[in-house]
Amino acid sequence: MGGSAVREATSVGAIYMSDLATQQLIARMVPHGARVLDLGCGDGAMLDLLQRERGCSGYGIEIADANVLACVKRGVNVIQLNLDEGLSMFDDHSFDVVLQIDTLQHLRNAEVMLRETARVGRSGIVAFPNFAHWPNRLSVLLGRMPVTRRLPYQWYDTPNIRVGTHTDFAVLALKNGLKIDDSFGIQNGREVRLAPNLRAGTAVFRFSGTSMMNGLARSAGGHHNTVHSTSTNRP
Repeated sequence: MGGSAVREATSVGAIYMSDLATQQLIARMVPHGARVLDLGCGDGAMLDLLQRERGCSGYGIEIADANVLACVKRGVNVIQLNLDEGLSMFDDHSFDVVLQIDTLQHLRNAEVMLRETARVGRSGIVAFPNFAHWPNRLSVLLGRMPVTRRLPYQWYDTPNIRVGTHTDFAVLALKNGLKIDDSFGIQNGREVRLAPNLRAGTAVFRFSGTSMMNGLARSAGGHHNTVHSTSTNRP
């Protein structure tokens, strides 16, 4: 994905995930005082919330200049890095939690980054638009790609390079040796536990990895990258 597409994709996720109720549902999955890495952190709103309300610390990863500046203004540590280049700069279990909030669907190396998330963090949390939500199914049944609050673009100008479902992610996690610790859906700022693949526009998972999976992630992580951090502390 080119730089402009990455910037647009990040802003799309930030618009939806800036909803306070949605942020709080995800934030409560993060332990108090945790060290957090937020991949594709946008304007830093989630990390800001975690710092203020749950006493967390950590870093955001972001590529867009405007979002990096917004993070700095919020007092959020941010590293400017293209996620398609991987996370080889971080050691195993450098963080308690690694977040991918509306990031996974924009990455070309989504499967590698999923394994990297579980390697770098003791646990990972992902959230992404659930393409199996019933309005999306209805649109496809009627012969049209869906256009909703969660998928607001037409098929020909969307920044998403893939779509997936709540069930798809569960299958992908199993394939990659990940242990799903919790999963649910979010719809209109409310948690959906019953049939989330059908009833929720957003899929949310908390997961952890295995020793075998971490070895695979290290071998696929690539070379170390040159990054720019706004913090004087080392990540």
